[in-house]
Amino acid sequence: MTSNPASRPAVGVVLVIGSCLSLPFGAAIAAQLFPALGAWGVTSLRIGIAALILLVFVRPRVRRWNRKQWVSAALFGVSLAGMNGFFYAGIERVPLGPAVAIEFLGPLLLSAVLTRRLMDGVWVALALAGMGLLGLDGMLGAEPLDLLGVIFILIAAGFWVFYIRMSATVGEAIPGSGGLVVGLLVASVLLLPVGIPTVVTVSTSGDATTLLLLAILTAVLSSVIPYSFELAALRRLPQRVFGVLLSLEPAFATLAGWLVLGQTATPLKLAAIALVVAASAGTALSVRRAKSAPPGEEGPEEPGVFTGAIPIVPN
Repeated sequence: MTSNPASRPAVGVVLVIGSCLSLPFGAAIAAQLFPALGAWGVTSLRIGIAALILLVFVRPRVRRWNRKQWVSAALFGVSLAGMNGFFYAGIERVPLGPAVAIEFLGPLLLSAVLTRRLMDGVWVALALAGMGLLGLDGMLGAEPLDLLGVIFILIAAGFWVFYIRMSATVGEAIPGSGGLVVGLLVASVLLLPVGIPTVVTVSTSGDATTLLLLAILTAVLSSVIPYSFELAALRRLPQRVFGVLLSLEPAFATLAGWLVLGQTATPLKLAAIALVVAASAGTALSVRRAKSAPPGEEGPEEPGVFTGAIPIVPN
């Protein structure tokens, strides 16, 4: 018997936390490839490798897909290409912690628009305060934030909102991880103009093996693990809850920047981390209370948010 994923919100919370932990460490490793391959080159290589890895293990059954499924997967791929490309272009110029904080404005805005309960608004406001502190820390630091880098990250934030919406649509329309695989393949094709020169650079480099291993590790940490987790999480959580839980990502990004790239954590960063962790914890508790409330007392769910049952196909 297939259980209802929407009845297990705690699993969805754990999946989002796993994604938030994996993504920034992948980005920190990717940043070490920028001098050799460039931001867009790393994006193309990472997405292409992730698509190949998932294609081997998932093998989506696309022959029976209808038009809606193909369109959803294609648009999902567009969101993946834009979100990743512009974010990597941004962190080439802006430190990882503030960059993720700025990008989080996208899902935070989505959460604010979709929220219907007072406490949800409180958690959104708390997360926003944390984002503000991280941004303030970036502006008051020894070096001001690069304007072009900030613009790139704001564009990535818009694509992040598109990604959340399309990820929920794909999760509803396509069982298992087939939609993710096709989405990554579409993103790989879109990034092909920068991908071909990158492959040539890697193959002719004296450090080809090292570059390839780092690229594979980046693909696993920044694409395979987090996107698989997030697709499964969006089958269990409303999008507004998913958006606020992503507030953990700037905190983990600051940790990854410190451990991998040697970027220091200032008092403002630590205060911001405390705020976003509190917002995420509060959101997680709200989800559990809403699911355990007696029928008729949960409050109306926002329109257009999918929380129904979809059978999970093992990857």
